[in-house]
Amino acid sequence: MKKVFLYIALATLGLTSCTDELDQTPISSATTLTFYQTNNDFLQGINAVYASLSAYPERQLNLSETRSDNLYAVSDGGVRDWEGINSFHQTISSNPYVAEAWSANYSGIFKANNFLDQLTKNGAVITDPALKTRFEAEARYLRATFYFDLLRWFGKVPVIDKVVSQNEALAIGRSSVADVYKLIISDLQFAVTNLPVSYTTTNVGRATNNAAKSLLALVYMTRSGATYGIEGPGINSNEWSQALTLLNDVISSGKYALQSTYAGVFSYTNENNSEVVFDVQYISGGLGLGASFPWMLAPDTYFTANGLGAQGGLTIRPVSSDLVSTYEAADVRRTFSILTGYTSNGVQETRPFFKKYLDLSKYGKSRTDWPINFIVTRYADILLLKAECLMRTNNGVATDEAIALVNQIRKRAGLANVTTLTLDGLLAERRKEFAAEGSRWHDLVRFGVVDKVMAAWIPKEDVLKQMKSFTTNYIIYPIPQTEIDVKTGLYIQNAGY
Repeated sequence: MKKVFLYIALATLGLTSCTDELDQTPISSATTLTFYQTNNDFLQGINAVYASLSAYPERQLNLSETRSDNLYAVSDGGVRDWEGINSFHQTISSNPYVAEAWSANYSGIFKANNFLDQLTKNGAVITDPALKTRFEAEARYLRATFYFDLLRWFGKVPVIDKVVSQNEALAIGRSSVADVYKLIISDLQFAVTNLPVSYTTTNVGRATNNAAKSLLALVYMTRSGATYGIEGPGINSNEWSQALTLLNDVISSGKYALQSTYAGVFSYTNENNSEVVFDVQYISGGLGLGASFPWMLAPDTYFTANGLGAQGGLTIRPVSSDLVSTYEAADVRRTFSILTGYTSNGVQETRPFFKKYLDLSKYGKSRTDWPINFIVTRYADILLLKAECLMRTNNGVATDEAIALVNQIRKRAGLANVTTLTLDGLLAERRKEFAAEGSRWHDLVRFGVVDKVMAAWIPKEDVLKQMKSFTTNYIIYPIPQTEIDVKTGLYIQNAGY
């Protein structure tokens, strides 16, 4: 039975909710202290840590895709939470999307810490030493994922690598970016060494050593990005060669291959395909385990036009004219990812929106009950990240191998080969390949061009004159006001907010 592992623990442990404040009671309260008695208890415990990824795709679409030049998300139907994200408002410290990014990731971290604590205290009940090590590696991979997500959004964050009490948490300030990276890298190095190369049956979807290598490579590349003079994810560490070694390992493993068609990557009937390195798993059926991300970027009127009724009051988040114009005429990715024009109640909507994840025949019990997985890392990304590393280690000049990697991706898109390539050209290829997958903002930041790109894009795209001028402070988000209010002076707000 597919997609079982992620959800078994939810009903048993009741760990689906997230708290809004850092000073939550650790999960290692009396109930949990007496829970870990068997192999199966630990299995359910690690499943609960995976379950903390459930809102990961929404976060990438709200905070990366919407922030970037891929969407012009200025609403024509009242103020929406995404508008402050899109338009670079200074007053978004209370924005629910920003608050969720903090609270949900720390909820996952606390679960991982508790699990690791119990593994140390009670792990002797696990009869297979290899399984115990795998459990630790999975928990540390997930903890690294949560911390990397936090670091890319907020820069400096508190490093909490063990179970702490409420009072102890209230004494932990924000750690330096370097110290956050230190924990992330340590966790991922352990995961690389101790995770298996693959799984079978109900375990498909768990983190593998190739997933850990892929994430560690991206961590090295992100660290290597520009600093912009802020305490953000880039520290100009020049670790492109370390990343390249890891990406080569993933490629040479022989576990992955490009799908023959772009649509096949995202097909509801082709999940866990040869291109998936790691994904977040969902299942529909009204169990509270379905996905909501396919619905998020599509307007209500599109659903009503197709007989599915209102889906929650969403107005359109239009794809930017700039993005639409970058696709070549023959590019199959444009028509698959973007819908331009539909009619609802006799009204023609001409603004384009992302439909990449929508198959209306797979609509579940509600707008949040789609069965499709969200691909966090796929093989096409591994190939293009390798092309980037090859160029970075060659003074920005494309090697023949880098060009060949890009041409693999272009061929599947129905496009002719390129014979030359610049870093700006590579970034443009990434934009079209990964549109609506939540990578665009992170790519702009890593490539060192987010300030230049957004400063040029805003006056060109902002026809409604709603957006604020971009400054490098907006590369990272404000610390949520709920966290600032927990204890006076514990956190200093990020500059610019």
